[in-house]
Amino acid sequence: MRSIHQFNRCITFAGLMLTTQLVVAAEPYPVTIQHGVEAKMRDGTVLKADIYRPTAAGEFPVILTRTPYDKEGEVDFGLKTAARGYVVINQDVRGRYTSDGEWYPFLHESSDGYDTVEWAAALPFSNGKVAMHGGSYVGATQMLAAIAHPPHLAGICPVVTASNYHDGWTYQGGAFEQWFNESWTSGLAQDTFNRTVRNHTNALYGIQTLPLTVYPLFTLPRELSNSEQIHSLAPYFLDWLGHPSYDDYWRRWSIEEHYADITVPSLTIAAWYDIFLGGSLRNYAGLKSHAGSEAARSGQRLLITIGGHAGSGRKIGEVDFGPAAEFDEDAIALAWYDHLLKGIDNDFASSKPVKLFVMGANQWREEDDWPLARAHTAKYFLHSAGKANSLLGDGTLTRAAPRSEEPDHYLYDPSSPAPTVGGPLCCDGEHLAPGPRDQRLVEARSDVLIYSTPPLAQDLEVTGPVQLELFAKSSAVDTDFVGKLVDVWPDGFAQNLTEGIVRARYRNSQEKPEFMNPGQVYKFTIDLWSTSNVFLKGHRLRLEISSSNFPRFDRNMNTGQDTAVASKPVPATNTIYHDAEHPSTVILSIVATP
Repeated sequence: MRSIHQFNRCITFAGLMLTTQLVVAAEPYPVTIQHGVEAKMRDGTVLKADIYRPTAAGEFPVILTRTPYDKEGEVDFGLKTAARGYVVINQDVRGRYTSDGEWYPFLHESSDGYDTVEWAAALPFSNGKVAMHGGSYVGATQMLAAIAHPPHLAGICPVVTASNYHDGWTYQGGAFEQWFNESWTSGLAQDTFNRTVRNHTNALYGIQTLPLTVYPLFTLPRELSNSEQIHSLAPYFLDWLGHPSYDDYWRRWSIEEHYADITVPSLTIAAWYDIFLGGSLRNYAGLKSHAGSEAARSGQRLLITIGGHAGSGRKIGEVDFGPAAEFDEDAIALAWYDHLLKGIDNDFASSKPVKLFVMGANQWREEDDWPLARAHTAKYFLHSAGKANSLLGDGTLTRAAPRSEEPDHYLYDPSSPAPTVGGPLCCDGEHLAPGPRDQRLVEARSDVLIYSTPPLAQDLEVTGPVQLELFAKSSAVDTDFVGKLVDVWPDGFAQNLTEGIVRARYRNSQEKPEFMNPGQVYKFTIDLWSTSNVFLKGHRLRLEISSSNFPRFDRNMNTGQDTAVASKPVPATNTIYHDAEHPSTVILSIVATP
């Protein structure tokens, strides 16, 4: 019989040392691995999984990962977690790698997730408690399973994932997330292509896999978006283009509309430069307020890191965030499962529910909730003499409300859009690098308006939601407005923090587009998501405004047509007002610094 004893173990959680009292085996368990274990779904489709479990008598809690990215990529987590006293199940989702069926994002994840959780709970070495694990789309498989509330699901740990697969995944503010949609779908299409080859030609030619040589696979001109290649490899991509508004196609799997159906605790892991930051934060707040059980509402925990899909470690993009930025995400997740599934009285039982990394100060901090109740909103108003164009312009940003001022104008030409430089990107850093990067190349353009504070006399902490209220008009019936919050260092380095966009026809609703009357002034509210950053003494706070961020978002052709079917693009003259009647402002969440 294995000897068992009690000891104190220290783990690092968000840079903080946590002491945990455990009752565990004196040595790690040896691990048994079973490959290709079949689970039959309710419609008869067979999904396959690899199972890692302790080589020991008894029953153990289960940690389940359901992935479209190949279960073979989860070996390290499976081995170390099973050695810790868990059954780890890594399953290929429907239509991916070794699992049967047809792949279509989101469509089957609630029913297949429910069936897999209940299958896992009934395994002879399972104790009936099942938690789920993973990030990005693997976070979506958790959320979509949780809204089906399988009886044996005990908790989840969604990492950098969204709350709505229309806004904040495929679109944002009505604009198509072109870089993510094309790069992610191109990567997914490789396995679909390989499966097609295996199914139809392997018997004749002995072909196992072939590389996709065209990247990105999908581009938006009409002749390519209607190609047979996309119809066969990724029909969902065309469906996304065909549903630019939030309608029943998207509503059927919106997490935001089903928080009340989730009845289990969750550790949500988000990141400031992550493409799904907005949705991750909405998931935490939404579940804490509206989850379907008191255990779920009170059991919400939130960890906000730096990079997410933009990277990990102390250096993200071009910024070194110091030694405190390094942390072991798996160790934190396993501490969560120890608390959740084994009842271990560690810091997840007693610490504050929110831990976040404060950039600039480059340190971790615990908080009582998100958004921070102790933060206060502050308005920074846009000012200029009508020439805020580029770094050479006269735009300023102050707490003083405007009076009588000339508006700013710029020409937005879709054939020469302002480029994406860094930011919350996925999934091809080799061709378009993510994270914090110097924005001065973008800021040199005349179609980008720049508004900056003077150098700060003291540190200024901004932690919480960031919103831009913009009064603007256009010569076009439709255009985009883009806002970006920037921290300008004394040497001029312009560090992007957070950004947002609104497609003008979706200014009032993402369900019912409304074109503009050219020349009429409208108020636009642009969600720049959130950040936590200390603007250090001598730094400047800056706001950029433009009408494009390409290729992160598709170009608005200014014609009122969707990009995939638009005719020749039309340049638009866009005007930003900042006077007493039209007080354009960026609204920040300010936290008093010690």
